[in-house]
Amino acid sequence: MSRVGRKHIPIPKGVNITVGKDGVAVKGPKGELKRAIPLGVSLKTVGTELVVERADDSRENRSKHGMLRAIVANMVKGVSEGFERKLEINGVGYRAEAAGQKLNMALGFSHPVVFDLPKGIAAKIDKNIIILTGIDREVLGETASKIRSIRPPEPYKGKGIKYVEEVIKRKVGKTGAA
Repeated sequence: MSRVGRKHIPIPKGVNITVGKDGVAVKGPKGELKRAIPLGVSLKTVGTELVVERADDSRENRSKHGMLRAIVANMVKGVSEGFERKLEINGVGYRAEAAGQKLNMALGFSHPVVFDLPKGIAAKIDKNIIILTGIDREVLGETASKIRSIRPPEPYKGKGIKYVEEVIKRKVGKTGAA
């Protein structure tokens, strides 16, 4: 049995979970998320916990079991607490500013880069750190990845956009003729 799928999902106060034929809807103080339930797995509420069950032990249903449990647990955490991802900008003259649902960045190109944030994602700038927040973990991670891909960090000087917790392996440059 799946170790991840076996764990029950605790439902915090203020979070309502509705399981229907078409999928699962999780509503909380920060918003509402919906997701379709794949065939072969089901959700059941037991007291103040949510249990994920599977129809049989086929390889496909075992993989869906753990995946659905992780996704629903992230939905519950997202609508109750929310998620946050931090990106760091390194480089002389590299900067960013948030203007509504747009992120205006100067990243050493001949033109400014304007990035449109998806619905449900908010950005805040603190010196050289971009702080992205949202309730959907999947969309938040995808957005952070797209922003990082605009100017990934280079290994010689470390210039570019990187995750705050990411460590860039630095390379030694040319030594020159002796």
